[in-house]
Amino acid sequence: MIAARDLTKVFRTEEVETTALDRIRLTVDDGEFVAVMGPSGCGKSTLLNILGLLDTPTGGEYMFHGDDVSSCPERKRSRLRRGSIGFVFQSFNLIDDLTVAENVELPLVYQRVTADERKRKVSELLEKFSLQPRRNHFPQQLSGGQQQRVAVARAVVTEPKLILADEPTGNLDSAHGEEVMKLLMDLNEAGTSIVMVTHSPACAAHAHRVVNLFDGRIVTEQRGRISHV
Repeated sequence: MIAARDLTKVFRTEEVETTALDRIRLTVDDGEFVAVMGPSGCGKSTLLNILGLLDTPTGGEYMFHGDDVSSCPERKRSRLRRGSIGFVFQSFNLIDDLTVAENVELPLVYQRVTADERKRKVSELLEKFSLQPRRNHFPQQLSGGQQQRVAVARAVVTEPKLILADEPTGNLDSAHGEEVMKLLMDLNEAGTSIVMVTHSPACAAHAHRVVNLFDGRIVTEQRGRISHV
């Protein structure tokens, strides 16, 4: 699914040049769950932004499903993001003046899915994620765990091939964090590939493989739980 070769990202100002990623080589197979760990500032979020086509590398090659997307036009990146990638963020990134159902529905609106189909998909996901009783609530009326469940539902409503999760349990207590990890594991077992940035060894232990970054480089890789792929 993903193949990054010598991926480099350099941020430049008039006075300073900072290398955020230094010749990263990373592959992610279909159906694989990969955790990315490392200290703050080591390049984890930069890597996730490039994998999610939110940013472009300074150098190297990024193949997504066999297609070189390293420097493809924004229109193509946007189309791939909408159709193939779901995002889950630490801060939830829900829209405060939309209800739970409307937040989950939004990606389908962007894809111009019909109203009847949107209603069906949203209802199925809210039921699956135990959010149906909260469908008309607004984000600020929910607990942190419930907000993150809404965020995960929104990420998967378009049935993406890949989910990118940036510290998905970072703002949650242990019980709600484990609940969100269970959702991600269920999605992975159903065939969705996941790349997750985390500081938590307990969360990383759920992954098939753990990649450790330091100063923009992959320094170690280790196997996690037994892969089904």
